[in-house]
Amino acid sequence: MVSSRTRVGVALVLDPPLSDQVDGLRLALGDPSLGRIPAHLTLVPPVNVRAGELSTALAQLRAAAAAAMGPIRLTLGSPASFLPANPVVFLAVGGEIDSLRLLRDAVFVPPLERKLSWPWVPHVTLADGIDEERIRPALAALDHFEVVMEADRIVMLEEGRGRVWKPIADAALGRPGVVGTGGLALEITRSRMADPEALRMFEAAGCTPTSADGVGSVGARSPFFPIVMSGRREGELAGVAAAWTDACGGYVAVYVEPGGRRQGIGSHLLSHLEAAARIVGWPYATLQAEGPEAFYRSRGAWSIATRTPRPSTAPAS
Repeated sequence: MVSSRTRVGVALVLDPPLSDQVDGLRLALGDPSLGRIPAHLTLVPPVNVRAGELSTALAQLRAAAAAAMGPIRLTLGSPASFLPANPVVFLAVGGEIDSLRLLRDAVFVPPLERKLSWPWVPHVTLADGIDEERIRPALAALDHFEVVMEADRIVMLEEGRGRVWKPIADAALGRPGVVGTGGLALEITRSRMADPEALRMFEAAGCTPTSADGVGSVGARSPFFPIVMSGRREGELAGVAAAWTDACGGYVAVYVEPGGRRQGIGSHLLSHLEAAARIVGWPYATLQAEGPEAFYRSRGAWSIATRTPRPSTAPAS
């Protein structure tokens, strides 16, 4: 039987190499969730969202990210515990706490709001439910551990089989780009992965950028994270563009829904994509393109390598 609900959570997910350091501590402490849940700072604990409300939840994720002024600088450490109430070892969180709290409040609204057993305390869990006798020696041994984290995006995760949590959407912190005004204004948001709506649009074009699926992917372990630009008009997805890498180099794909083609949407998305790639210092002079080569060449994009189009690939714009 297909479930009518999706169990999701929202968090700041740590990137390598910081996530590797934190996972090392989790391994040493015997954290039972290691391997099932990525290192993270929870903003919205697990909540069941009706299938029909997932789009609303994704919109709330983007709205919360857009309300932020930009990346949030945080310090993690030293370790602490919720004893005697709860046998949890965690990294205390300091730094720009006011900005963090505003972000959390912005996303903790229906359908992502839920009743809490404990007041929200920002922390990064190292071990939950371990033997209490091990906790105090662990806190003493790790007393000087402290690292700095710059959170630049907010992530929605979904619980799957085996209680494994995987990211399904993310949004960069900061105001989105807006092209045009009025009812036809195009709002362009940046992320590292294509959310469920964007994935459906790519799949309709016969193109699925498999390396651009965010945390834990091949792309996320490369020096350059995937870049995804989503364009929306009045909240409806009008087009999506992605650039990603693998061992063979760089790739780019742009797709616009049929009713919005020849209106410049693809060009705007590609322009924002190129600008983002330049800022992070992508070293690729040539990218392999999904879709019509003429579209990319006519818009002064990266030098595009010829790539055999898939039979169902639709025009970009």
